[in-house]
Amino acid sequence: MRSIILFLLLICSLSGNAQSISTAKPWTYWWWMGSAVNKEDITAQLEQFSRSGLGGVHIIPIYGVKGYENEFVPFLTDHWLDVMQHTVIEGKRLGLGVDMTTGTGWPFGGPNVTKQMAAKTISFKDGKWIIVPTKQEVKRAAPGGEGLVFDPFHPTAMSTYLTRFDSAFVHTKERPRSMYMDSYEAYGANWTDDFLREFKKRRGYDLSNEPAMLTDTTGKPGSVLVKIDYHQTLAELLRERYAQVWTKWSREKGFLTRYQAHGSPGNLLDLYDEADIPETESFGTSRFPIPGLRIDPDYSIKQFGTPNPLAMKFASSAAHFSGKKLVSSETGTWLANHFKVSLSQVKPQIDELLTAGINHIFYHGTTYSPVKESYPGWLFYASTNFGPASHFAEHFSLLNQYVERCQKLLQGSRPDNDVLVYFPIHDLWSTPAKSGGGVHLLEVHHVDRWLLQLPFGQLTTKLWQEGYAFDYVSDRQLTRLSVDQAGNLASEGSTYKTIIIPPSTFMPEETLRELERLAKAGARIVFADHLPEKVTGYNLNENRQKQFVASLAALKSKHPKVLVDKDWQAALRKQGVVQEQWAKQGLTFIRKIENGKALYFIANVGNTFREGWISPGKFKGNVERYDALSDQSVTLAARKEKGENQIFLTLLPGQSCFLRESDQPAEQVISSINPKEYPLTGSWNINFVKGKPSLPASGQLTKPGSWVILSDTARYFSGTARYSLEFDVPSELLSSKTITLDLGDVREVAAVKINGRDIGTAWSIPFQLRLISELLREKGNKLEIEVTNLSANYMRLRDKQAPDWKKFYDINIVDITYKKFNAENWEPMPSGLLGPVKFLYH
Repeated sequence: MRSIILFLLLICSLSGNAQSISTAKPWTYWWWMGSAVNKEDITAQLEQFSRSGLGGVHIIPIYGVKGYENEFVPFLTDHWLDVMQHTVIEGKRLGLGVDMTTGTGWPFGGPNVTKQMAAKTISFKDGKWIIVPTKQEVKRAAPGGEGLVFDPFHPTAMSTYLTRFDSAFVHTKERPRSMYMDSYEAYGANWTDDFLREFKKRRGYDLSNEPAMLTDTTGKPGSVLVKIDYHQTLAELLRERYAQVWTKWSREKGFLTRYQAHGSPGNLLDLYDEADIPETESFGTSRFPIPGLRIDPDYSIKQFGTPNPLAMKFASSAAHFSGKKLVSSETGTWLANHFKVSLSQVKPQIDELLTAGINHIFYHGTTYSPVKESYPGWLFYASTNFGPASHFAEHFSLLNQYVERCQKLLQGSRPDNDVLVYFPIHDLWSTPAKSGGGVHLLEVHHVDRWLLQLPFGQLTTKLWQEGYAFDYVSDRQLTRLSVDQAGNLASEGSTYKTIIIPPSTFMPEETLRELERLAKAGARIVFADHLPEKVTGYNLNENRQKQFVASLAALKSKHPKVLVDKDWQAALRKQGVVQEQWAKQGLTFIRKIENGKALYFIANVGNTFREGWISPGKFKGNVERYDALSDQSVTLAARKEKGENQIFLTLLPGQSCFLRESDQPAEQVISSINPKEYPLTGSWNINFVKGKPSLPASGQLTKPGSWVILSDTARYFSGTARYSLEFDVPSELLSSKTITLDLGDVREVAAVKINGRDIGTAWSIPFQLRLISELLREKGNKLEIEVTNLSANYMRLRDKQAPDWKKFYDINIVDITYKKFNAENWEPMPSGLLGPVKFLYH
């Protein structure tokens, strides 16, 4: 109890010290190259961040820039701490939060890591244990942060590592909000000095007597159980000696913790659970079938995989279960190649994160760059660049406004998930590991290797696609569940109707006892397809297995709310679980509760749904559609059909919205299908407004098209051009109830005026803007569309004429295939207004 009170006091204290800091606004990673920073440029960049709508920064010191060696500031020196404190002070002035990594680069390690503390790997050959150091060093380390990666299972390595920070923060008054631990990347680490002693204490037998069984791949009796015991011990040591020591230290020093547990050889749910802010990662580009959405053809799915919401839900499930307000994500990593990422590509990735339960976006990212530095400035080796030199910097605030509106609602509401899905990690541990060191690393890239291959992954995929609201639960977390009089399960942060156990082979006896406890209290439990077959643990397994089978049979026979059913969806319906049937049409969602009423966030990242009658399962009255993109609301048309309350929803591919109850009367049905179209034809004038390397000559096109066809100069141009057209409209269009300007294909952002009046900026798919008929007249209208493109075309010239901007240590700059970056031979990317442009009206 005392620790809980201290933690709450810490949260209140931190909130009071940063009342103006916004977590609803998106934050950004901020790489300090060589920590060659100065206070003047820090202030200038923070002011720019504030103007663009960011809510905070995350300082990550990394490798330096060639030619700036004299300006490098070694990590944790007095000078470094001074500029860090200046950042925090200026952040408070501007309403920006500041986080920092507990180290440089990744993973944890550095100059105070001795060879005895360093990560170790074990193998078994010719009847002998072979234990050697991994020799891994900190990746992308900053000056003062170089050194060996420490053993994550070591009894004192973490606490010894943190002594550097103890002394550094003794006299530091202004401190960051949060400490951060990057994803687990201690490759090959699978052993520690006292592992055999800990194994025997925890598992009840001597592993040194069973070395061949640990490494056996032939399936000898007992070998699988030994492997599970080995993984279980590693997982426990990682949580107790790595995650818990770091979070305890951070809180004692007055910091919150952001923790990327993925990549670990432990149970992600338990590890994320240790942090104040669990953090996932969206790496690469999803294959959304949204019409017009571009995917970088050079991105390798085989090498990196794709983002997967089922992996993201490990972080959000831990937060939902434990009642943590914030769930963050490293967002936009390698979304496309350098200089090729558009805002229209970023939005659906963020929508995917939001539906997976993320509500605290961290862009990946921004690089500190001196104000005096010529274009493109200092850049991190991996895309995406969200910094001041980005081609979308002028319009960045539009994305940030959208994210802020979404996150304000999502952070201000609580989860409303019906189903808890048990994560049978022991089944995973029973299979051969495909990663180095013979251990399963649960990373966010190749989820097919550890998540989708399991029946657990197949079941949760079905839940996701067919409209169930769910979280995951671990063996350890089951112990914290209680059951109310109605049979609902309650954790510290959420209430659930039922637990479902995916088809699984192995289960610990402690887990079965927890299920028995919950069943006796009246909880609803569904075993999908069949009961588990084997108890974990090699020690005394034969006797324990008999008791396990008997206990399972008793659990099924004694408790009517415990169901075993191949048709587990029918079983869920019997347990009162709500299925949102409309999700089968390709809409993804998260359901929450705001002020006691249902709140849905829905994203259409597919190409199936456009409009129709849907029946959200938790609404009773009229429903309002809130568009966070336009910041506008409308009450939807409603009806009763076969006893269900239905609403008429229009949501085109690429769009998203919130649904919530409304006191306003329902609107009439207005269909977007088969609207009348009025194409805008005629001669389009193109005038180049601003950009580099120079302004091309004006041009003219008979229809909307890419400006790169106009001239050689236009082929290398990055900036803004104005497309203008004079047009007439039919009288029936002026009397329409709704008028939409459809711009077709836009490369990449379009700011639109009609007859001299702004009607908005289109930056995401579909590139459409609503307008009122009063803006138009039958004759003599003028349409002006200022379109801003990417910087890729200019970089073709920059890399040919002056490639000297690529001057960074370590990996320098690479392309999306991790080869040496060279834009010189790129083909020109289409730029401008490609159209077709037309009015849609009813």
